[in-house]
Formats: sequence, C-alpha cells, structure tokens
Amino acid sequence: MKNRLIVALDTDDGEEIDWLSGTLMDMVSWFKIGFQAFSALGMEAFPWFTQNRYNVFVDLKFHDIPNTVARDVGTMTKHGANMINMHASGGFEMMQAARFSADDAAYKARIPNPILLGVTILTSMDETGFKSNFASERQLTEQVVYLAKQAKDAGLNGVVASPLEIEPIRKACGDNFLIVTPGIRPKWADPGDQRRITTPAEAINRGADFIVVGRPIIEADDPLEAAGKILDEMRGM
Repeated sequence: MKNRLIVALDTDDGEEIDWLSGTLMDMVSWFKIGFQAFSALGMEAFPWFTQNRYNVFVDLKFHDIPNTVARDVGTMTKHGANMINMHASGGFEMMQAARFSADDAAYKARIPNPILLGVTILTSMDETGFKSNFASERQLTEQVVYLAKQAKDAGLNGVVASPLEIEPIRKACGDNFLIVTPGIRPKWADPGDQRRITTPAEAINRGADFIVVGRPIIEADDPLEAAGKILDEMRGM
C-alpha cells in the first residue's frame, strides 16, 4: 500500500518539507507538491526528490489555453515530474495538447512518460455547491463521469475525483483508467473543508488506485505514526 499512498506536502515551509519527506521516506514513495510547496521550492524541488528516489506528483491543476498548458506540462515532464494534473474542464484540446507535449518531452529526455490526470470536480464541493456555482443540467456525479470520459479520450491516464465517484468512473472508463482520490479522512481526523469524503479503507475498497492525504498526516503530532495508521487502514487492519 505504500505505493498507493500520496502524501500532500501542503506547506510553504521548505525546512518542514525537507523534514516531512525525510521522516516519511521509508513509509511512502509518493509526495505531492502543490502551489504552497512549489512557491517555496520551485524547480529546485525536482533534484531533491529525484536524488532521494521519491515519486513526485505535481499538483498545479493547469487550466489555460492548449498551447500554454502544453508548454507547462512539457516543462514539468522534462524536470522529472512523475504525475501531473490539469483541470479536465479546460477541454479536450487542452488535455490532448498536454499529452502530446509530455510524451515528446519524455522522449527527448529519455525518461518514462509521466502520469497525466484530469481534475474533475473539487472534493470541497457538494451537490448543492455544484448546482449553485455551475447551474449545470447534470448532477455532480454525471459531470464527473463526463469529464473523466473526456480525459480518457484525450489520452490522459486517469482523473482526480472524489472516492464517492469511483464506481461510475470505473464503469464508464474501464479498469486501466487511473483514479486518484483526495478527500480522504480517517475516522480520527477532522474533515476540514472537504465535503465528498471517505476513509482510506473505503476508498481502497471502492477501487481507488491512489489516495492523497495531507493534513491528517502533516499536521499530526507524529506524522510517521499517522501515516502508519492510514496504511493499516488501507490494508484493512
């Protein structure tokens, strides 16, 4: 399970990032760097993670015109990102351009192609919030599945989605389409601003390929113990 747990280093404190990744390095192999971490580390993050053999999920949720997203995804690929996401609502052409750019950059650098993911609907949003913000004729789950199918058709490897939508995505996109689930909260953790959540065990049982956990680990008094408890939950212990 250590290869399916992604720890979100959601802090802009470089020393804390260094300490957290070093503390957890024997327990997990994936770390996520979002806007906070990237603002502190920038491109210098990549040599640090690479030399310590960590897998890096670049969570910058790219969303722009196809040319801009393609350029940025290619840059992240060249520097060694193992997983990159973008908003699926950016459209088919944007996602397809990102796929072409990532593959080209990986080929030129002679490195493996990164996993590309489309972000569906943020897990901080529930059905009421979705309707209020988007006035969509679709239900939230229907919109998530629609975006997942768009991402697959564009050549992305998978999506970021709530664990509550795993089953319909799997039905629509198949077993080989990756589903990465944030919105994971152990029973002992505060849900915070997350709305569509499950426990680690529930997400794994529903069929998540990866789960992303941030605050329950990095804000714990003992992050190593918290990560261990989450891994035990994932194993059904």
